[in-house]
Formats: sequence, C-alpha cells, structure tokens
Amino acid sequence: MQLHLRDETAPLISVLIGRADQMGSLPSLTDLYDPKSKAHLLAGTYPKEADLIAEINALKNVLEKHGVKVFQPDPLKDCNQIFARDLGFVIDDLFVQSNILPLREKELEGLKSLYTQFDSKQIIRLHEEAHVEGGDVMLFGDHLFVGVCTRFDYSEIITARTNTKAIEELQRVFPHKKIYPIELRKSEDPCQNALHLDCIFQPLGHDFAIFHPDGFSNPADYKALRTFFKPENCFEITAVEMYEMNSNIFSIAPDIVVSDPSFDRLNQWLTDKGITVEEVSYREVAKQEGLFRCSTLPLQRQKT
Repeated sequence: MQLHLRDETAPLISVLIGRADQMGSLPSLTDLYDPKSKAHLLAGTYPKEADLIAEINALKNVLEKHGVKVFQPDPLKDCNQIFARDLGFVIDDLFVQSNILPLREKELEGLKSLYTQFDSKQIIRLHEEAHVEGGDVMLFGDHLFVGVCTRFDYSEIITARTNTKAIEELQRVFPHKKIYPIELRKSEDPCQNALHLDCIFQPLGHDFAIFHPDGFSNPADYKALRTFFKPENCFEITAVEMYEMNSNIFSIAPDIVVSDPSFDRLNQWLTDKGITVEEVSYREVAKQEGLFRCSTLPLQRQKT
C-alpha cells in the first residue's frame, strides 16, 4: 500500500475508519477517558452499540460513494475502536504509531492486519515517553500544527494526550517540517475542554479554516494560526458548537466534506464557499467527544 499525506484536504484515496461492533456491555465510569462520555453515562444517555454501528456504516457508504478505499481495524472484543485517528497518523510517506493513553493501548492491536500492507520501514514508533494522539496532529504542507499540554500536572490530566516530548520526537523524525506547538485548554467540563487540536481547529478546502478561539490556552497560538488564513476565510464556532464538535468534520477533497446535518450555520457557510457538504448524522458518536475526523485515519491522499 502506498502512503502519502501532506495536508488535510487533498483528494482522499484510502482511509482507516473506526468500528463499533465489538464494544461489549455498558462501560463503568472508570473505563471512560473523556468528560463528555462520563456525562452521558451518568445521564443514562450513553450511546448504544447498534446506533454507533449504523452511524459508522453511513460514513463508510459516503466515503465509498466517492471512490475511497476504506479499511477498518481488526475487531477486538469488548473494545471501543471508533476513534481510529488517534492510533497513528501519516506524514509524507511514513506511518507514525501513536503512544496513546494507557487506557486505550489495546486498540493498537487492531492495526496488525493493516501493518502487513506496509513496508516495515514505513512504520515509525516514537520513544515511549513521547505521548501523542492523532487528533492533535494537523498537516499543512511543510508545516505541522500539534496540539499539546505543557502543564506541570500533565500526568494527572486524563484529557491531556500529547506532551512536549512528542514535539521533540516529531521534529527529530521530520526535520524538514516547521512544527507549531498549540497549547490546548484542558478541563473536566466537556463544554470547555479541548480534547484534541481538531476539536477547536481545522483547515478546509484550499484556504479556509474553522476555529474556536476560546479553546486555545495561549492567545498567541491562536493569532499565529490565523495568519495562515485570510479573515474572510475563517469560520469561528461558539462554545456550544465546539461541544457539538462542529470543527471535527472531515475532508474527502478540497471541495467535499462530511458534516453533521445538525451543523446548520457551518454547513450553510461551507455551501456558500462552494464546498459540497455530505451530511451524515453522527449524534451518537458525538456523545463520546469525537466526530468525523476522530473516526478517520487517512492513509493516502492525492499528490498536489
């Protein structure tokens, strides 16, 4: 299999998407690792496996309609495998395996069949102290935006997924990339927590972007990112829209995205900008603090 990724929007050729058919029984509170899932479990509204399967299948159908080759992880019993993005990420022609949250390490076993299709030299494993999840890694040509948490109590924050050691390791492996660490706002309140960079920022098309300014812990990081985009090409989402995951849509091509039909304001803006919006309801998946980008791991996009 060929690997190639330099940005977030070039026409998609192949992708790994999550699965929900082996999740098992209702989890306990201690099994969960994000505040939104915990809130839904306590409220009695935690998503049912059948509903999650239906939503992922709807996404798969849209991707295949556009000619995308879709892979899925090997099924693992009693394991939440929806958020494939965090297991790794492709940069140029290399697959970087993530050092993910310990509670999620079992998910990496689901990559075994996928790895048989790569040249072993294409798989990069970072130093074990370099914690990183794919939702924090955003490609923009020779630039690499990486969500990070540098707080002294990093190890005690379950919503902190990427550390400074990961920045150092990525710079070592990709010395030609200009890396921009983006400090994210972390909270146990799901209405304020920026779990990953893609929860508050996403480039679209050729020169558009979605932002949630309040999700940036450091205003300077937000200002630096904004310089890459013209003001009229930036769409700012509210705290409520961030909670509903409006920035976590997914690009099939520069002019085609997958979005949730409930994102009225965003979808209208995208349509006005000439971008086709493929609507897939992902309301049950969203209860676990992730959406379309979180459940997709692009393997190859066209060279542009």
